[in-house]
Amino acid sequence: MSISAMPKTLFLSKVLPSWSDFSDEQLLELPLQDVHIPLAKTGVHYFIDKLQHELGQKGIAYFRPRCFFSDEWFVADGTTSIAIPFYLAHKRLAALQKYFLYEIEGGTPGWFMQLLRHECGHAIDNAYGLRRKKKRQTLFGKSSTPYDDYYIPKPYSKKHVIHLDTWYAQSHPDEDFAETFAVWLNPKSAWKKRYKDWKVAYQKLQYVDEIMQKIGSTKPKNTSRSLYQPQSKIKKTLRQHYKEKQAYYGVSFPKIYDVHLLKIFTNHPKHCKTMKASTFIKKIRKEVRRAVAPWTGTYQYNIHQLIEEIIEQSALLDLHLRFDYEESKNQFISMLTLVTLEYIHSGNHRKAR
Repeated sequence: MSISAMPKTLFLSKVLPSWSDFSDEQLLELPLQDVHIPLAKTGVHYFIDKLQHELGQKGIAYFRPRCFFSDEWFVADGTTSIAIPFYLAHKRLAALQKYFLYEIEGGTPGWFMQLLRHECGHAIDNAYGLRRKKKRQTLFGKSSTPYDDYYIPKPYSKKHVIHLDTWYAQSHPDEDFAETFAVWLNPKSAWKKRYKDWKVAYQKLQYVDEIMQKIGSTKPKNTSRSLYQPQSKIKKTLRQHYKEKQAYYGVSFPKIYDVHLLKIFTNHPKHCKTMKASTFIKKIRKEVRRAVAPWTGTYQYNIHQLIEEIIEQSALLDLHLRFDYEESKNQFISMLTLVTLEYIHSGNHRKAR
């Protein structure tokens, strides 16, 4: 298949696994290694070929990262191989991922390429030892900076490129470099035009452009193609995997936000015959989740957790609708967007990886 005629979906598996028609309960009992499909037999290999093509087009002659399935997106420190989450191998696994976390990270061709370019930034950084270069440290910061589980993004900062959601470039110097590389690599980014007025971000892009021209015709210093935690060796079950993920991304709705609820809903006796707020929120939660996520750069699972706590709190306070259905829905979406953004700026924004 030519690069110009890429498939419109990732899920083009050439195999029909025995577990493809399992129920969720049956599937959850299987270890990750038992649902492994060779990458070459899945649809993602077309997009990996596209990445290789983009590297060649940018003049990078000797570096081609190895890709493999694991339990999430990552490049292990010091390695040059890219881990891709297992659920992108088959639509049945993707459906299970969506059931538990409400979205499939990298589940569309565009999103997949965004993440793949980002991870390629980490891989090429490791391959050529770029983090040790003084100018790279001056522009991006030192890789030795500790990773924190949470960070406080500044949505209007022009010191960082915007590539992945949640202003991910701001989370760590290495993520900043990977995000900048991803923008530079994307043939459609038009970075020279888009970032020309973003002084610091533009300097970072220029540096990436310069350093890639220098190393493009040289062989990597690190040629190891070892794999860290390949799916074929992961023995934990899918049930355990999703239990861990839900615990990691879980958030709570602070009781101090009750005042926001009382602006939309009421527990006044005169409204006791209107729809219960908890019932109302249950009806609209899917629509709300999808509406709030893009505006806040927050995972749908995070928002789902907030909504579930709001439902419980609304029932506890015996809240009912104060306004008509549509007005209540619009106000609830606005309130939840505000609360989510306040949550981000409080310094409790959980990183994606």
